[in-house]
Amino acid sequence: MNAPHIAERLTSNNLGKSIELSATSSPPQEHTFRNATRIQESLTAIPERKALLWLASRLPAAVNSDHLTLLGFVAMFLAGCSYALARWNPWGFILATLCLALNWFGDSLDGTLARVRNCQRPRYGFYVDHMIDSIGALFLMGGLAISGQVDWRIAAGMLIAFLLLSIESYLASYTLGIFRLSFAKFGPTEIRILLAIGNIALFFRPDAKIPGMPYRLFDFGGAIAIAAMAVMLLVAATSHTITLYREETTIK
Repeated sequence: MNAPHIAERLTSNNLGKSIELSATSSPPQEHTFRNATRIQESLTAIPERKALLWLASRLPAAVNSDHLTLLGFVAMFLAGCSYALARWNPWGFILATLCLALNWFGDSLDGTLARVRNCQRPRYGFYVDHMIDSIGALFLMGGLAISGQVDWRIAAGMLIAFLLLSIESYLASYTLGIFRLSFAKFGPTEIRILLAIGNIALFFRPDAKIPGMPYRLFDFGGAIAIAAMAVMLLVAATSHTITLYREETTIK
């Protein structure tokens, strides 16, 4: 047998083995998603958890997590619209308070309902929930800026600080497996409560200012919120950076 025939036969044999290996090899495994440990230590965490479990166990079977997620999103959009309405009519503050309550119902209950019914979709839920939270924050801050009760620069500062803090939290979820829902005993529910209290105060007195100071109520609160979120971001980012450095640096 001459050299060309030998080469052709070897090539044919190798090709056959490759096809056989491809046919018998197992398909690639699906992407696995590791749930991050949720840390919720806010002031209202314990009673809120009990209330959500009570509500989830009594919701009609026709209502599912997607319905609640959509409700939370629409409610946040309407809260922003209500704040914008408050520029001309103080009843906008009351509507905003009702919308914040609906947002709490939908946004807080969707995950609880999925866990109670054992129909969780971790990747889908994590992605959709937090994309909606980010867009909802844009609606809310935009409405507050239009309301005339918050300087647009303070509203923009709150939005930027919130988004940066959210980014840090999502990165920590991916790299450390820890998803923190509250900082310094404050979480989304506490923020809604503070907004509701401010709304009621402004409904009765739209020109309300901090006693003894020339600052509007929401301007003062917004400035404090920016400073608080900046401190939370700095502390969390520093702590997580040190933790990751120690875990992945080998001292020789």
